[in-house]
Amino acid sequence: MKKILFTFSLLCLIFACANPGSGPDGGPYDETPPRIVEMRPALGQINAKQKKVEIAFDEYIKVENAVEKVIVSPPQIEVPEIKVLGKRISINLSDTLKPVTTYTIDFSDAITDVTEGNPLGNFTYYFSTGEQLDTMEVAGHVLNAADLEPVKGILVGLHSDSTDSIFNTKPFERVARTNGDGRFSIKGVAQGKYRIFALQDMDGDFKRAAGERVAFSREEIIPSSYPATRYDTVWRDTITIDSIRAIPYTHYTPDDVVLLAFNEVNTKRYFLKTQRDVPEWWRAYFTAPSTVIPTIKGINFDERDAFIEQRSPGNDTITYWLRSFEDFSNPDTLQFTYTYETYDDSLAQCRMQTDTLQLVPKLTLARRNKMQAEELEKWEKKRERRHKRGDYSEETPPVEHLKFVGPSPNRITPEQNISFGFAEPITRLDTAAFHLYLHVDTLMQEAEFELEKSESDFLGYTIRGEWRNGQKYTLMIDSAAVQGLYGKTNDNLRFEFSVPKIEDFGSLFFVLNGSDSTAVVQLMEGEKKVSRQVPAPNGRADFFYLKPGKYYVRMFCDRNANGKWDTGNYDKGLMPEEVYYYPSALEVRANWDIEQTWNVHALPLTQQKPSELIKQKGDKKNTPRNKNAERLKQLGRDK
Repeated sequence: MKKILFTFSLLCLIFACANPGSGPDGGPYDETPPRIVEMRPALGQINAKQKKVEIAFDEYIKVENAVEKVIVSPPQIEVPEIKVLGKRISINLSDTLKPVTTYTIDFSDAITDVTEGNPLGNFTYYFSTGEQLDTMEVAGHVLNAADLEPVKGILVGLHSDSTDSIFNTKPFERVARTNGDGRFSIKGVAQGKYRIFALQDMDGDFKRAAGERVAFSREEIIPSSYPATRYDTVWRDTITIDSIRAIPYTHYTPDDVVLLAFNEVNTKRYFLKTQRDVPEWWRAYFTAPSTVIPTIKGINFDERDAFIEQRSPGNDTITYWLRSFEDFSNPDTLQFTYTYETYDDSLAQCRMQTDTLQLVPKLTLARRNKMQAEELEKWEKKRERRHKRGDYSEETPPVEHLKFVGPSPNRITPEQNISFGFAEPITRLDTAAFHLYLHVDTLMQEAEFELEKSESDFLGYTIRGEWRNGQKYTLMIDSAAVQGLYGKTNDNLRFEFSVPKIEDFGSLFFVLNGSDSTAVVQLMEGEKKVSRQVPAPNGRADFFYLKPGKYYVRMFCDRNANGKWDTGNYDKGLMPEEVYYYPSALEVRANWDIEQTWNVHALPLTQQKPSELIKQKGDKKNTPRNKNAERLKQLGRDK
């Protein structure tokens, strides 16, 4: 009996080692994809009534990433239940079946066998509750409108109703989801005319709602098809072609739809929050712009001329600087009413609202005065200890100067200027105390300049000069040249910078084809950093004085001439402003000019963005891995 058991165990080990799929060298790998042996209802069943679908295979299978890859169309409000039971997949549709409708369950490449992960391939199950099957398909891509980045996981849907409100009021009739390349394919489409949309469906109702990312097209979608042939190569081995097979198939169109997704600018204005970190200022935040400026009515202070207002474009962020603490009986506690424009959801329009506010800073004036007194006491004790040592070198307490936000670059181009700013509004600025010097040999020669208040920065200033190539400069500001709102003045300031030689720069000139007078060309260092921007109304964009390096080029159509890219608005029928990319990087070299002709329509939008700038990479595809060829190579039997 012991001999029999030993022999049986040995045989089990031998057969286990030779089991397909186990690898070198227990036999060949299993490279056969799972095979469907039964479907209920049958594939293509018409007049189907049951909501449960079962698909049986010849081996154990799994469904990878079903949430992203498996799409049921028409879209289901109640999420279908998908179960894998050994060699079977069970799908339960919770929604009531619609009459005379083709249903599709697109598995993409999610179905694989358990042992080796061999994919079934792109598989779509379908049936109809009516007398016929709808077999048309619509395919394309969804890209982010601002930068042509592929959008993964966004819904794309069809409506046969052409009214604009349908996107807001009814779920999609047919639906698909984009993959990692932004690619979608809507299947089971009936012949007819459709409108197509994309939707980042946050609430799962397959309808547009406020705040959801959207895309739409003004063109009608008319599905059609025609017979076509593709050619597949059959390989005898890894280097020898056996034959080329002609495979007939049905080509469905359109298959090149491009939708540009965008987030609309929020136009519903609500009072978001207040902020008061220090006694000197407080700030109000709103969710959207408004042309109506809020008003203040003081309760424990006189609001007349009490604040200097620093307003952002659109008045959605407003900073209120207290002009003087003496104007407030208790500057640590501001009590007032605040009247502002807000959106009324019940009336669906804007109205004025008044709130009563009481603001206390995180660091109160009383607490800060106490901290300063404590610091002064510490300094005086240190001075006493110095005096005992006979040290009388530091007799004046340290003074807190006006904070200066100085120029950061130590090298500028002849086209640049020097920008700087202060931490609070300025009440006095002595331009005679600003000095600009040009270095001439070992001497410093005074250079002419203009000092201007910045138009874009409330607290900023700009120094403009006639900069010379290959020269060094020094900017000096005398102490007490500038006084802030709260009495602080600046310390002595000194900044040195240089302008490189002209041969240290390169130049880039673009001649545009296919653009119009609204074109604006951006020179980019990487995906986000825009280093230069120039309008190109005549089809030419010139960039001088460029630092050597790699640059990318993007163009947008500035339809409203505001100097920046603008998003779309579905309710107003506004598409986002068009964006184009030059398809490759350009290497700018010192003392070298590049002139480049660019036809912005030469490539489809899906192929324009340089691959190194694309962050959203394509999905890893389930493909046969041909592991047996590798196994034979390892065994020396591949010849």
